[in-house]
Formats: sequence, structure tokens, C-alpha cells
Amino acid sequence: MRTYELMTIFPLDEEKYKAGLELLKADLAKFGAEIEKEEPYGDRDLTYEVKKQKRGRFVLLTLKVNPAKIAELDAQFKFNGNLLKYLFVVTEAKNA
Repeated sequence: MRTYELMTIFPLDEEKYKAGLELLKADLAKFGAEIEKEEPYGDRDLTYEVKKQKRGRFVLLTLKVNPAKIAELDAQFKFNGNLLKYLFVVTEAKNA
């Protein structure tokens, strides 16, 4: 298991946001990911229009998942119509 940060952007509409986040968490659970922390970053302007949206609701998830499952999660997230954008980032272990 490796630690990743997953930055997600959802539409501002409350129903779409909740449905998208719920589906995202279900997909993560289905592929064996463990969510360690969830940090809402609030509503922000997007640099460019995404799916006809100029603003989005950002959420950062810190999770542990098998690196072999990332490609499968990537493919699964494409079916989530309420997820505008997402990015997986590997977090490196900090040396003390």
C-alpha cells in the first residue's frame, strides 16, 4: 500500500457534489483504498472551463491504496459524471 493524495473537483450544485463524492468513495472502497483524511478546500474559480463549469468545489483526499489499482481507479472515475477533474499524487515519505 502506498500513500496518495487525490485532488478532486466537483460541480457547485450541492446534489451533484454529494452524489459525486459518495460515488467516488464507493469506488475507492471497491478497489480497497483506505481514506485517511478528507479536506474540503472550498469553492474556487477554475483556470479554464471544464464540462461547461467555471467554478468548482475542491476536495483533497489522503488515501492508502495498492499502486496496481490506480489505473483501474482512473478508468472507473471516468464514469462518474459528477466529478469534473481529479489528480493522483504520490506522497513521499519524509526523512526526519
